[in-house]
Amino acid sequence: MEFFSGQESLNSFQWVLRAIIAFFFLIFVAKFMGQRSISQLRFLDFVLAILIGNIIAHPLSDEGLGLKGSMITMSVLVTLYLSGLFLSLKWDRLRTFIDPAPITLIEYGKINNKNLIKARISIDFLLTELRKEKIEDIDKVALALWEPGGTISLFLYPQYQPITPSTLTTAIKPFHLPKTIIKERKIDFNELQKIGKDEQWLLNKLSTTYNANLNDILLATVDANESLKIFLYN
Repeated sequence: MEFFSGQESLNSFQWVLRAIIAFFFLIFVAKFMGQRSISQLRFLDFVLAILIGNIIAHPLSDEGLGLKGSMITMSVLVTLYLSGLFLSLKWDRLRTFIDPAPITLIEYGKINNKNLIKARISIDFLLTELRKEKIEDIDKVALALWEPGGTISLFLYPQYQPITPSTLTTAIKPFHLPKTIIKERKIDFNELQKIGKDEQWLLNKLSTTYNANLNDILLATVDANESLKIFLYN
């Protein structure tokens, strides 16, 4: 097991053993971290990816560095990563820091230049993303959001959306993105204020329409017609 520690030189077989162990250890780490870190690279994932890449790469190319120390360091980093994720589920301020709210780039066909600066993206990048979605006219965009993962979510006006069987039989309605007013048992009072409602209206709506209380709600959204949609904890 000498190849775990730093050596003046390693033979070919020991190099192969280091590579095999590092490979399967990385597979274990990725599996332990979960699907989120594989499917999308957000702030915390990005930091960890850079650290892990540097830590595991050096002992695989320098026999003077031990593999054991790198594996211990990676294990500690993964533990901190998972702890940060679990804490962000419980602590709203930490969650907002790690995964901030999306930034509005285009709203009802108008570009928000201040938010472009806030998101640190150029108008050229925005136009490139629109072209990727085959959108040649900004006036067709009802809403464009810069997501925490570094992607842009685009919503076209209904009249410019692709035709589906359901749209052939229904009248075109104005675009409205539903507002999230409850998330994990907590009321978003800012969104509630935007639609001109208060906490009492919401609680009465939950009680009379759904026979539910705040502690039952995982997610609740409201549309432009003040129609409430809720998702309960299982």
